[in-house]
Amino acid sequence: MRSGTVLFENENHRCVVFNDLVPGEDGVQANQFLVIDHGQAALIDPGGDLLYTPLWLAITGYAQLQDIRWIVASHQDPDIVGAVGRWLANTPAQVACSRLWGRFVPHNVSNYQQGKLGEDRYHLIPDGGGMLPLGQSWLQALPGHFLHSVGNFSFYDPVSRILFSGDIGSSLIPSGAPYRFVTDFKAHVGSMAGFHRRYMASNRVLKLWVNMVRQLNPAMIVPQHGLPMKGVEMTAFLAWLNDLECGIDLLDQGHFTVAAPNAQGALLWG
Repeated sequence: MRSGTVLFENENHRCVVFNDLVPGEDGVQANQFLVIDHGQAALIDPGGDLLYTPLWLAITGYAQLQDIRWIVASHQDPDIVGAVGRWLANTPAQVACSRLWGRFVPHNVSNYQQGKLGEDRYHLIPDGGGMLPLGQSWLQALPGHFLHSVGNFSFYDPVSRILFSGDIGSSLIPSGAPYRFVTDFKAHVGSMAGFHRRYMASNRVLKLWVNMVRQLNPAMIVPQHGLPMKGVEMTAFLAWLNDLECGIDLLDQGHFTVAAPNAQGALLWG
């Protein structure tokens, strides 16, 4: 069992990423994150049933199930929070997610009952974001709406200064590839471009997010898929994102036509 990669550590605070728990080609590569402060833990984007047992085994070297205060979901997809029912059943955690998805996430909880695994176990984050208390610190939910999901958040840890960016900044890397910081953004951008053109809504929203992140000045940006970035590579990423045409920017009437019978359409975004 992989032991995870420690991104930050001091006497009372630790941030760990588990990057290759998806077996073989069974699913899309995804990263799961554990943040611990003064004995309280948060799992960020812990994934679906495919990952529950491997992740549970992986985190035991750092925290026990009873230490988990939060299950944090950047958005609603199965690779983010598909196993939420099992985490609710086996930990005392609350689920923190967008208020837009508060009525949808329980569909993943087979034994959902009000007052048991019900409303008291969900913390619905308003569109403007907010703070999730953790130990003697907190995680800050920051708006990332329409950047893959209409109710989307990034999460900032002020102790490590890590921005857990969800799908923003994701790259497509082979299973088993080493988890390490990007060292050549120009070479790396090819693994990001197609995904961001398709899954980010528009350049207008990207600019808003980039402006917010530049004010925050994080030490590193760590996405839910692929490799993390810091330093000059992170700066280059933000500049690239700021100018990227994507989503509805790339659409015209030619993408909305009545196809002839048996015609096969091309991917809209290439």
